[in-house]
Amino acid sequence: MGLPPDADPEEQRLAEARERMVTQQLISRGINDARVLEAMRTVPRHRFVSPDLRFAAYTDNPLSIGLGQTISQPFIVALMTQLLAPQPADRVLEIGVGSGYQTAVLSGLVKEVIGIERVPELAREAGERLRALGYTNVKVIVGDGTEGYPPCAPYDGILAAAAAPTIPEPLLQQLADGGRLVLPVGSVDEQLIELVRRRGGSFHIERLTPVRFVPLIGKYGFKRGW
Repeated sequence: MGLPPDADPEEQRLAEARERMVTQQLISRGINDARVLEAMRTVPRHRFVSPDLRFAAYTDNPLSIGLGQTISQPFIVALMTQLLAPQPADRVLEIGVGSGYQTAVLSGLVKEVIGIERVPELAREAGERLRALGYTNVKVIVGDGTEGYPPCAPYDGILAAAAAPTIPEPLLQQLADGGRLVLPVGSVDEQLIELVRRRGGSFHIERLTPVRFVPLIGKYGFKRGW
C-alpha cells in the first residue's frame, strides 16, 4: 500500500517491501483471492516481529518470535488463509496465535477471531499488540488449542499454525456444518497442510502442500516439542 509523500522514510521502505512481498511471493505463486491479497498488503508484518527483524519481515522466510516459536513465512500464511476461504460473517478459531500476525490477517476478513495460545507470555503480548494496532474483533485466550474453545463454537473456520500428529477430534466437532478446517498434519519430518470440509456428520479431507511447522502440543496433539 502506498503512503503519503511526507511519510516517514523507513515506513515507506517497509510499505514498498510489503508490496513486493505480495507481487513476488504471493501472486506469482498462485495466491489469487483478492480479499486475502488485500489483507496481506494491509497488515504491517514488521510490527509482529522484534524491531531488529523488521527489515526481514517481508522476506520469504519464517522468523523467530522467541520462546521456541516462529511466525510463518508470508506465502504459507496467505496459502492457509486462502484455503480457509474466510467470509465476512464468519467466526474463526485460530490455534497458535504466536505474535498475532495470522490473527491480524484474519481480523480484516471475518466478523470475529477467537485465538488460542498455550504460552501465556506470547498470548499477553499478542493481545496487547493487536489492541494497540486497532484489531478490535479478536479475542486471545490462553489454553490448549487441541481442545478448541467450546464456549464460542461452532466455528465457520478453524486454522492451526502448528502441526498435529492427527486431526484433533474436538476441532472436528466444533466445526460448523459447511465449515473449513486448515492445519498441518504429520510427523516430525513430514507434514502436509490438510483442508477439512464438514458436511453434516461427514468430513471431506484434502491433503495438500508439504510444510514444516512447530508442534501443536496438547491433549490431542504432541506431548512435547521436538
